[in-house]
Amino acid sequence: MATRKDVVVETIDKHIRILRLNRPDSFNAFGDNLLPELEQGLRDADADPNIVITVITGTGKFFSSGADVKQAATRLPLDKVEKPIPPSIELLRLLIDHTKVLVIALNGPAVGGGAAWFLGVADLVLCSDTAYAQVPFSALALVPEQGCGVLFPQSVGVRRATEFLMLGRQLSAQEMEEWGLVNRIYPSATFQTDYLSYLRTNLALNDATSLLETKRLIAGPLREGRMLAVFRAQDALAEMLASGRPGKRFLEKKGRLGRARGKL
Repeated sequence: MATRKDVVVETIDKHIRILRLNRPDSFNAFGDNLLPELEQGLRDADADPNIVITVITGTGKFFSSGADVKQAATRLPLDKVEKPIPPSIELLRLLIDHTKVLVIALNGPAVGGGAAWFLGVADLVLCSDTAYAQVPFSALALVPEQGCGVLFPQSVGVRRATEFLMLGRQLSAQEMEEWGLVNRIYPSATFQTDYLSYLRTNLALNDATSLLETKRLIAGPLREGRMLAVFRAQDALAEMLASGRPGKRFLEKKGRLGRARGKL
């Protein structure tokens, strides 16, 4: 019996590499092998001279729900975290340093790290009309992860980013477009074919080398500030984890999820 891949890799027309998060039963949460397989997929796409565009999308109704609450609650003691397990700084480095055009295709909702880790560093964001973004960090006694406290204001401005990151406001697809967080919205029923058509059309119209050089000129000057923001966010997150408060909140959320599923 074949082992299921947590990230499915597909190459389209030689020049588009799709990395599809593939844990639909957990809404593509960051558990099992999803993060290391995504990291390897990014490395492979970066090293392939034929690839111009790298797409990260999800299987099922969600793009990603972020941290796997069930696994996180198991790892986090109630009163104290002796050795907090950090999020994957290497993944953020790979996203920030990715030399291909990085596209996030939101097939559905992006929650927590599913929004915070990807939307701020993407070159283009394309989304389904059923997608939304939300980062309930404060509700879980956490802080904005992986530098998104700096990355989101670059896209939407300081006050909008503050409401989104601090207060956990849920943004619809239409609001994300109005705020400048996404480039295009497509109907959910035709999302996969629509976003691929958009990418294919633009690849045919534009010179590939020019696309990659333009990406380098835009993203290159931002690199140092983005990486510094990632490390500063990690310091703040470690302090919160060491306090023990996130562990209690994750266990409470796990209990609520269990009760909700029991009623289904």
